[in-house]
Amino acid sequence: MGQNNTLKVISIFAFIALASVSCWATQESLHLLLSSWPQFLCWIVTIAFFIIASWGTKLIVDSFNQNVYVEKRGGKLIAGILIVLVFWLLFSMPTNTHTFFYRSTIESVASTDISTTMGYLDQLKNNTLTETKIRDKQTEFQNKVWSLFAELESEIKNDANPGFGPNAKRILAQFATLLEVDKVEPLSFYDKSVQARAKLVDAYRKKISILMQSKLTNIRNSMTAPDEKTYKGQASADFQNLEYAENMIKSGDIDLNIAEQVKEVNSRLVRGYSTIKTYSNYIEFNTGDKEIYLPEDTEGNPVQAVTRVERMLSVFDVWKDYLTGKYAGRGLIIWVILSILVDLGAFIFFDLAFKKDQYTI
Repeated sequence: MGQNNTLKVISIFAFIALASVSCWATQESLHLLLSSWPQFLCWIVTIAFFIIASWGTKLIVDSFNQNVYVEKRGGKLIAGILIVLVFWLLFSMPTNTHTFFYRSTIESVASTDISTTMGYLDQLKNNTLTETKIRDKQTEFQNKVWSLFAELESEIKNDANPGFGPNAKRILAQFATLLEVDKVEPLSFYDKSVQARAKLVDAYRKKISILMQSKLTNIRNSMTAPDEKTYKGQASADFQNLEYAENMIKSGDIDLNIAEQVKEVNSRLVRGYSTIKTYSNYIEFNTGDKEIYLPEDTEGNPVQAVTRVERMLSVFDVWKDYLTGKYAGRGLIIWVILSILVDLGAFIFFDLAFKKDQYTI
């Protein structure tokens, strides 16, 4: 009898120890998902559900125990299985795993989310994509101008037919079309010597260059967005907000394991995501990122973007992403096993603590 009592006392303490770990992990997951709830409510729900799940395992064990009398043994077995499925497999185990996985990966995920979002905001505040497109368009135009100018220079310096003849005039007409001017006035030319023709080429080069600069300015003006100042200012503000959060995380002033603090970081990310979505035409996305910042439903309609950090706060999204292979290589299966072992140990000690040699129902 004394040994049985000692075993029961040890089992009770072991159950409380393992149940405490499990309940802590579950309430942490609930609080991340439902940060508006007072934390003590998360504890109440968690403890109640874990005790119910433990009772369910006892019903299963008792239904198989042939040494004691159990009324409606089959019914209790089914009831126990249903209780374990609902309160453990669908609640305790997933939330425990979520907490363990969250704490092991949130810093990496947040760092990636912040740095990637800041990168796209940097494109906006520096107008990177538009500037690239403008430079490419201007370079393309300049190449056409100087290619045509090479023809003009060759025609003027042609020793077989030196000077400024009909072919040179035809090229000037092409310049007028290319530069979008009414006419490129020919320069005076009397001397056909090599030196004179070289000076004429230089004179035309300066003339064409001046006309070209005007066209380059027109290209810039035509490709500059009317709301450029607006999105550059908004992106700059969002960039600074995220930069502040990033520095606070690195210094330890923001703890991503505290629901309220990680929600504040996420709110800054949400503002950045919104700006990126609004002005996405001025951003060049890396492979796979467009689907994150500009998600669509199955019918191709835009839907609300969810930050990487926000998905980590939700036990449902974490498991959904895991089951679709998005967390491959991050070791989630280790936390699944740990969660199962912690709960399984607690259930075993619960059954040992409240086991009876004989009882009547």
